[in-house]
Amino acid sequence: MIIRHRKITIIGAGYVGSTTAFAPLSARAVNELCLIDVNTALVRAQVMDLQHAVPFLGTAVVKVGNYSDIRTSAVVVIAAGANQKPGETRLDLIQKNSALMRELGPKVFMMNPEAIVIVVTNPVDVLTYQLIRMFPGKKRRIIGSGTVLDSARLRHLVGAHFNIDPTSVHAYICGEHGDSEFPLWSTANIGQVPILSYPGCTKRTLDQLFMQAKNAAYTIIAGKQATYYAIAAGVTHIVEAIFGDRNEVLPVSHLLMHYHGVSDVCLSVPAVVGRNGVRTQLSLKFSAREERLLRQSAAQLKRARKGIH
Repeated sequence: MIIRHRKITIIGAGYVGSTTAFAPLSARAVNELCLIDVNTALVRAQVMDLQHAVPFLGTAVVKVGNYSDIRTSAVVVIAAGANQKPGETRLDLIQKNSALMRELGPKVFMMNPEAIVIVVTNPVDVLTYQLIRMFPGKKRRIIGSGTVLDSARLRHLVGAHFNIDPTSVHAYICGEHGDSEFPLWSTANIGQVPILSYPGCTKRTLDQLFMQAKNAAYTIIAGKQATYYAIAAGVTHIVEAIFGDRNEVLPVSHLLMHYHGVSDVCLSVPAVVGRNGVRTQLSLKFSAREERLLRQSAAQLKRARKGIH
């Protein structure tokens, strides 16, 4: 069933939150959008700017929100918290942002037990797991943006290298949204041609393209302090899959149990996403190396999350 009242509440009005507000407005994916932030001057200014864009984009209602708006929101996006600085990894943000998640989680589900929560704040996998541990009955309704962005970066780079429309490139990055992520080359293809068999494709080429995708955030942060356009587009894509009940396959971060030997950790693998959140995981065949990398990624995140509550 398609969701008719397409209302989103976004918590966090900084670079990522405000851009994540603009992107679904541009796509005409929402009827109503609320923006919440502890910085009242900032959130009022962001909302005013967004409101002035609405006449070009449709008829959506945009307003400064409060937590009561969550009661009537189908989707809540958590984009608040400390951002990654030059020289920091996403995992360096754990202690700063896990306290925020402990505060926000109860507020969201107290207001709306049926909300679908999209976690964007980094380290997204650890914080998604933290929220699921707090509310285990909501595990399918708690989604991390995961490697949706990383996979898009990879498809862009592969498409540019081979002069192919990136929508014809079918390839996923799996695991952590971070340094232990890895490409799922064994199932990747261009059109219907397995990527490892594509003319002119070599393992060295694929390794180089993956490293560019993996390190893209560091390059962008070094140049302009934050990444926000592409993640906003990625979150909008997830939102559209939910609102449209598309049952679309997306590499979002969610709880894995007995998946290629990995359990009790949130990582990204291709999953079916619709109006109720994550419907199911895809049982893809991994190579032996990919299974090893998945286990290594899971082990790194389990080590990293020790000490958070």
